[in-house]
Amino acid sequence: MITQPPSAAALRPPGLEAEPFGDSALMLRIADNDAEARRTGARRLRDILLNVRPYGMLNLVAGAESLLVEFDCLSVSHGQLAQTIRLAVANLGLDDTGGGAGAREFILPMVVSAEFSPDLPVVAEELGLSQDATLAALTSSVLTINLLAAAMAPMMAGVNFPGQVSRCAEPRTDVAPGSVMVAGTSAIIQPFPGPSGWKVIGRTPLTICDIHENPPTSYQPGDRVRFEVIAESRWTELKGQFLRPAHQQEGGRHGSDA
Repeated sequence: MITQPPSAAALRPPGLEAEPFGDSALMLRIADNDAEARRTGARRLRDILLNVRPYGMLNLVAGAESLLVEFDCLSVSHGQLAQTIRLAVANLGLDDTGGGAGAREFILPMVVSAEFSPDLPVVAEELGLSQDATLAALTSSVLTINLLAAAMAPMMAGVNFPGQVSRCAEPRTDVAPGSVMVAGTSAIIQPFPGPSGWKVIGRTPLTICDIHENPPTSYQPGDRVRFEVIAESRWTELKGQFLRPAHQQEGGRHGSDA
């Protein structure tokens, strides 16, 4: 028997908006007017579903403020899956728990120089800060990876900037790998050479994505990231090392010695 997918209104658990996305997916969003609450809730929702593993769920695709749940439409319907998610949320709650089970911390060393930080003066001026204060705002922040963007680039929210950073008026066509970039109050790292409209304020000597590693990245959505400015003289020492969680880094912290 062929039935029409239920309406979005019929699939709306408390605190959530659930909308059918084709025949075999649900788009979930947190019903809140605050952007940070939506981002935090989406991360928490991902953790809940990875823990509960609802019947029929096949895959999760994380967005900055949303979560796409792909499922086997021969095993479960939109409405049935939405009801399961509603029960899981009611039982476990959407309040941020400071990172899901298994969330890890990463320390990203970055070098700041005229070559590696072409947009730092512009970003500082836009924020009404000195360049040192702009970097201090970044390095004092604990960022959370919201999603993996193109080429497995970690998109992170939570930079303690006093305002929003605009994107470049003309995107660059070739940004070097390892470039640390900002836009709004978010940051992202360029894994491979390619175009970007985000503003470049530093570069890490570490390799953050390596197809020869299994898996090719050691981070995932929900992990925490902190940046440390290091001296340019340490570039050769760290260049090409694969990014690993802080507790696995040789000698622990890289050391903020710029």
